[in-house]
Amino acid sequence: MSIRAVAESAKASLPALARSSGAARNAFLERMAQNVRKSAKSLIAENAEDVSAALAEGRTEAFLDRLALNQSRVDSMVKALGEIASLPDPLYGMEGMERLDSGLAVGRMRVPLGVIAFICEARPGAASEAAALAVKSGNAMVCKPGRESARSSRFLGAIMKRSLGEAGLPEEAVTVLPAMDREEIIELVSLDGLVDLVIPRGGEGLIRMVAENSRVPVLKHYQGVCHLYVDRDADTETAVRVVVDAKTSRPATCNALECLLVHESAAPALLAALVPELRNYRVSVRATESLLPLLAPMGELARAAVPEDFDREYLDLVLNMASVPDLDAALEHIRLHGSNHTESILTPDLASAGRFVREVDASCVMVNASTRLNDGGVLGLGGEIGISTSKLHAYGPMGLKELTARKFVVFGEGHVRG
Repeated sequence: MSIRAVAESAKASLPALARSSGAARNAFLERMAQNVRKSAKSLIAENAEDVSAALAEGRTEAFLDRLALNQSRVDSMVKALGEIASLPDPLYGMEGMERLDSGLAVGRMRVPLGVIAFICEARPGAASEAAALAVKSGNAMVCKPGRESARSSRFLGAIMKRSLGEAGLPEEAVTVLPAMDREEIIELVSLDGLVDLVIPRGGEGLIRMVAENSRVPVLKHYQGVCHLYVDRDADTETAVRVVVDAKTSRPATCNALECLLVHESAAPALLAALVPELRNYRVSVRATESLLPLLAPMGELARAAVPEDFDREYLDLVLNMASVPDLDAALEHIRLHGSNHTESILTPDLASAGRFVREVDASCVMVNASTRLNDGGVLGLGGEIGISTSKLHAYGPMGLKELTARKFVVFGEGHVRG
């Protein structure tokens, strides 16, 4: 089936999704969870073939981490499906209904966006979460996986279609396409009138290519250059724990810490406690000159940073580090080098925290917490189809509500304009 035909079928499924009940859409999630659980061994075996092919191509450890599925990750996938099913139905509720002086009653109703083209690289589990959120919010989805996850994604796509049929929903509502080349991706994102929204989830190169060629609105984030600022009076033990989590718990994710900013008066105590932890995890550090003496115990793992380092998303066990004289300098550094993704401050001072929250331009701002917590599941959305760093029409993790729009609904009594 051609790419256009797949999109046409997805579009044709929308009326049936609009008529479907919240119970039917939840039944899809429940059936999908059951089918993934039953097929876990086969799914992991298919994924192992993808991982073997990626190893043969010399892919990085961070890339392999994003690609790999194991029993724990499959269990997390099943859990996420259950959590999304437990959330309230986002559709067709009326919001803000009020009666105007004219007698008109005006409100807004949440409705699906339509057909979503979801383009992802190296993360087969992301397709499951995306499909769950799309269908529960009444949207159809055409998923284009990367060739590196082709086997895993094809297997999951078959489970999705079977689960839709078992729930009494149109199987055309979700299609996982074969791995596609650049020209086919451009064809998909050019289907204005059939595709309503494109969500690319992958490396900067993929996202820029989609954004530059799409004739359909694109929700995107180019990079996750995430910062954590340790303020003057931050607790050292807490700071070490949060920094280690933010950098090492899963460095290949977009919410991993890429740059640590330290108030110059807090640097000696913090680095004395932090350096052994960074050495233990074999984290390479690229630091401003004033911090290098404090990083001497790291040996060859530490070197002087060059200016372009501070604009990089490493997705690996590499950490930029800079000393700053005050909060103003930290805010300015983030303004110059941040990517509107996730920024965090560690401080006991409410005034400093308040300034940071107000002045930092990011889709998620943390106070006394790890950047790794910017995740739809953690933040109560059940899951996420991606994290948007563009403010139209969503900013931050995109869950059910972010996959809807609000249309005006007006009740009159024979009202006319004249």
